[in-house]
Amino acid sequence: MKYAATVTSSIFAPLWIDTSTFKSDLMAGITVSLVAIPQSLAYARLAGVPAYYGLYAALIPTIIGAVFGSSRQLSTGPVAMTSLLSAASVAPLAVADTELFYSYVILLALLSGLFQILMGAFRVGAILNFLSHPVLMGFINAAALIIGLAQLPTMLGIPAPQSSHFLLDILQVIERINTMHTLSLGFGVTAILMIVALKKYAPKLPGVLITVAVLTWGSYAIGFVDMGGKVVGAIPKGLPSFSIPTLDWHTAMSLVPAGFIIAVVSFMEAMSSSKVISNNTRVPWDENKELIGQGLAKVAAAFCHSMPVSGSFSRSALNLASNARTGLSSVISALCVLITLLFLTPLLYHLPKPVLAAIIMVAVVGLINFPIMLRAWRVSRDDGIAAVATFAATLAFSPNIQNGILIGIGLSLGLMLYRMMRPRIAKLGIHQDGTLGDAQRHNLPPLHRRLGAIRFDGALRFINVATFEKAVLEMERGNPGINTILVSCGGINDIDASGVDMLSKLIIRFKSNNICLCFSGFKEHVQDVIEKTGLNDLIGRDNLFATDLLAARELRSRLEASM
Repeated sequence: MKYAATVTSSIFAPLWIDTSTFKSDLMAGITVSLVAIPQSLAYARLAGVPAYYGLYAALIPTIIGAVFGSSRQLSTGPVAMTSLLSAASVAPLAVADTELFYSYVILLALLSGLFQILMGAFRVGAILNFLSHPVLMGFINAAALIIGLAQLPTMLGIPAPQSSHFLLDILQVIERINTMHTLSLGFGVTAILMIVALKKYAPKLPGVLITVAVLTWGSYAIGFVDMGGKVVGAIPKGLPSFSIPTLDWHTAMSLVPAGFIIAVVSFMEAMSSSKVISNNTRVPWDENKELIGQGLAKVAAAFCHSMPVSGSFSRSALNLASNARTGLSSVISALCVLITLLFLTPLLYHLPKPVLAAIIMVAVVGLINFPIMLRAWRVSRDDGIAAVATFAATLAFSPNIQNGILIGIGLSLGLMLYRMMRPRIAKLGIHQDGTLGDAQRHNLPPLHRRLGAIRFDGALRFINVATFEKAVLEMERGNPGINTILVSCGGINDIDASGVDMLSKLIIRFKSNNICLCFSGFKEHVQDVIEKTGLNDLIGRDNLFATDLLAARELRSRLEASM
């Protein structure tokens, strides 16, 4: 209770002392609600639940996210990615458009929320960094394509088959394009053109809301539903009912993996928005506190008979651009949704479903970014492979798109371990000014005919000690006249027990062969480990150097003096 009071007071305290803050939040909240209401209806259909579930998700969960989160301008509610994941996760377990399907989506909101609360409570937000940016981009690009393609049946007015292969289902829809409902396509295309045109030529106007209002009136005027068109239909008036989600142990266990994926992916979207907001406002945010806030919002959605929610990138950006200053803007947005539920639901009866499909299509276009995957490939081939593999796997496994991101995470971690096993090792030569550098890259001569030098770039741990040992032994075997080997250790930022043990055995072996193994540039932490283990005495203090330059000068002088 103390935590809740502290959070609430931190959000609403400015209202009592700053009228301008209230006015800014009021206008921002109203502006965001004009986008949130039609988006919520659309994203509910994407999640496979009735459209009014989206309005429920934009009510209490939005307030909870604002009160308990850490980012003041983050707008919580229905989002495309989380909605798609919800539908994809439940599809194998229940028939679409049934009460059982809806109950599983609600249960998924509860499970994913509990995962986020636990992660925040145990302060493990940093673990989410295991989901690398290339993997996330590969997943988002594929998911955006799937979201867009999933709207084709609604846009064309063609019933879509429900099988375990999403791409084949879409192909069947395209093959039956001659049976499309022309008027549905007309409404959908008109909606896309209106939204795009209003965004370009009148960006300050609520383009989505205007489009919905105009085309809903048009649907009513021409009797779209009587011509075979699909509309939203009756929306229950009033507040959502509050009850404990139906708990079935077997189903809950089946949904646990999906719940975890939704918890991670949805928070990645919220985290991206929070970082942008923090950079623009210069107000810090707490990832663990935000995890708890987003988790509580999902749990609230479950108790309100709704679907999983998340921080919306587009609505948060609009909130920020509208000069929102506190979480009150999100509360005002939710109040506008409440007014809609209490008084305006009859006006939404004739809203064509192709218009909702068009809203989703326009929204996901901004998620598609293939150049960023190409950039990842240019930076690192491993990152490029992870991005492309995630993209391909997500498409291939759809509608079970969570498998794609699991494959991406596994591949990314596997490639990371492979890189750790094979860190970069360079044979060193000497520049004219006496400094050391990569002999092959800069075409440098050796330090001395009896002196070899290598640089090891990576922590010296159990996973790569064999690689280090092999490189040093190859230098010995490849240079029969060598009697001194220098290891440049500036790139070694850590060493474990396996590393110490390997070095000890290697030094003893070289001593028996009258070869001196020397080290330069140990970092302070590594130096402390070497001293604690007594390895410095085995190496010999005369064979430890502060810098590569000092080591090169001293060792060359020794060799010259001994000849």
